[in-house]
Amino acid sequence: MKRQPHLAIVGATGAVGREMLVCLEERDFPLGKLTLLASARSAGQKLTFRGEEVTIQVLTKESFDGIDVALFSAGGGISEEFGPVAAKAGCVVIDNSSAFRMDPDVPLVVPEINPAAAAHHPRGIIANPNCSTIITLMGLYPLHQAFGLTGIIASTYQAVSGSGAQGIAELESQINALADGSPIVKNIYPHQIVHNVIPHVDRFLDDGYTKEEQKMLHEGRKILGLPDLKVTCTCVRVPVMRSHSISLTAIFEKKPSVTEAQAAFTNTPGIRLADDPTKGIYPTPLDTTGKDDCLVGRIREDQVLPNALAIWVVGDQVKKGAALNAVQIAEIL
Repeated sequence: MKRQPHLAIVGATGAVGREMLVCLEERDFPLGKLTLLASARSAGQKLTFRGEEVTIQVLTKESFDGIDVALFSAGGGISEEFGPVAAKAGCVVIDNSSAFRMDPDVPLVVPEINPAAAAHHPRGIIANPNCSTIITLMGLYPLHQAFGLTGIIASTYQAVSGSGAQGIAELESQINALADGSPIVKNIYPHQIVHNVIPHVDRFLDDGYTKEEQKMLHEGRKILGLPDLKVTCTCVRVPVMRSHSISLTAIFEKKPSVTEAQAAFTNTPGIRLADDPTKGIYPTPLDTTGKDDCLVGRIREDQVLPNALAIWVVGDQVKKGAALNAVQIAEIL
């Protein structure tokens, strides 16, 4: 794509859609034209981009004529309905939902890991991975290159913004209810989230894992090109506004040392080392909120499994886990 593209954002008024706008502006993306699309209830609203107001247009099946790239962030149902329509109109779709991730004809891309995969998209669709998968693999990929990854044991600590604006509103309302003695109201989560953690993200499957937990397995295998990668994961919702944290035990073909592992993160795009616990230096959600880079720390040898490291990875799931990753894919195109 040599000329400056006509780009559209589908779901522009949502949290990720708005963050996509921020990323496009921060990175000085070479736009020829920008179109913002959303549902009828958002039509006519205006968002500011590069100092100018852009009016939201209603998403229809005729919306994609003349558009080169469309960033979708409006849910799986919208992606399934409108993604193929956009692709048929000659638009390359970069989809943030789970609708196409495991389609063998749809590349699943983290630009720092498998950028070449974006070049072959026979359906005209490229998928953005799950936010926890992106953050996890950002922390593991440099180690995989050095030592050969064979297995992952993961526990995620996922912020309420992963549930969208409603998740944030529920935590805020429960904080206020505790402060003024009002009843706790639960709409989004099955249990009170304030002062609590809930080991339940997405729906439960027949094997006892949740759909979110299995994404780490299936998406990790596809992105890394490791069909035999072993993964077990527990996903937990925590009362944090933004940025996901992941505790990992990573198993490798070769025995890694802590020093070698730390060195693997030198000059690595998108991931930075924050690992000096004696000085209180380790990643926290507030360290990454609103930031492009993921952080990794607490690197230590695992005391149970051979050839294994325990590590801690944190990243902004709205930014690198969604919006930024999509914009980076568009940059590849």
